[in-house]
Amino acid sequence: MHKFSKTLVGLTLSLSCVAAAHAADRMSMNSFQAAVEAGKAEGKLDGSVKFYLAGTGPKGKILQADAVTNRKTNAFGKSDDKACVWAAMSALISLQEAAKKVGANAVINIVSYYKKNVNQNATQYECHAGAVVAGVALRGDLAVVK
Repeated sequence: MHKFSKTLVGLTLSLSCVAAAHAADRMSMNSFQAAVEAGKAEGKLDGSVKFYLAGTGPKGKILQADAVTNRKTNAFGKSDDKACVWAAMSALISLQEAAKKVGANAVINIVSYYKKNVNQNATQYECHAGAVVAGVALRGDLAVVK
């Protein structure tokens, strides 16, 4: 076999392994409150914006409906739980920043929104973890609550 052919075969095998590793998709439901608390403990969530899953929070004046965030994190060498908490914290940080920009003090009616599929749960968020990447997508309304 020529040197070029060997290189091409090796590259093809490597890429197929990466695709297979990335394709692993384990869905889990995780504690929303634990992700919020982790964000506060890390100093990433400052407490100026409150987060309420759909069906659990107060009503408020909605300033922007259906704010969506879809965050991914490196899952390589991490447990699914750890990777999911990191991805959830990143999603919450994004929602906090969006809320502040419009003058909101809360994100209400939060649902999981992975691949635009709504998953409403009163205590948990949906996370998808693979060998390389973990992701959390959330949708909620930016609001002012009392």
